Formats: sequence, structure tokens, C-alpha cells
Amino acid sequence: MNEDVRLVAWVRGHVQGVGFRWFTRARALETGGLSGFALNLADGRVQVVAEGPRESCEALLDWLQGDDTPGRVDGVTEIWDTPRGGYEGFAIR
Repeated sequence: MNEDVRLVAWVRGHVQGVGFRWFTRARALETGGLSGFALNLADGRVQVVAEGPRESCEALLDWLQGDDTPGRVDGVTEIWDTPRGGYEGFAIR
């Protein structure tokens, strides 16, 4: 069973000004079946919201927590929820 879910992740570290949102969007599109956005926050974090199959959201989260991201990720906090919909593709905000 691979139900649709909503992942909200806050990524800490040196993740602004390094192409992090662009690469996150590319990874979300590459993973497939995901919609949502990546947004720079005023405190230096990047917020990632992804909706789609649980397996795809878990793959995106694994990438966010891994060593293959641009910049430097010091930590990721995530919340899982039910999808809310309303996203067209995966946007950079």
C-alpha cells in the first residue's frame, strides 16, 4: 500500500544561496509523482512541502538528509500529514 501523503520538512544549515531549492525541485520531479514547493525562510532554513506517494516522499526526505545536497545540511525536521492538494507541479518560492 503506497498511499498519498504530505511531507513538510525544514532543512537547517548552509542551504540558502547555493541552489538548494532548485536542486530540491529537480530531485522531486526526478523522483516522480510529487507536487509542492521549496521556500527560503527568513531564519536561513528552507521549507520543503511535498505531496504524493509515501515512497516518493520518503525518497525525497532521504535525499534531503543525505550528503548529495548542495550547501551543507545540519539537520532536517519533518512532519507527516494527509495531502491538502492545490499544487501544480513542484515550485520554487
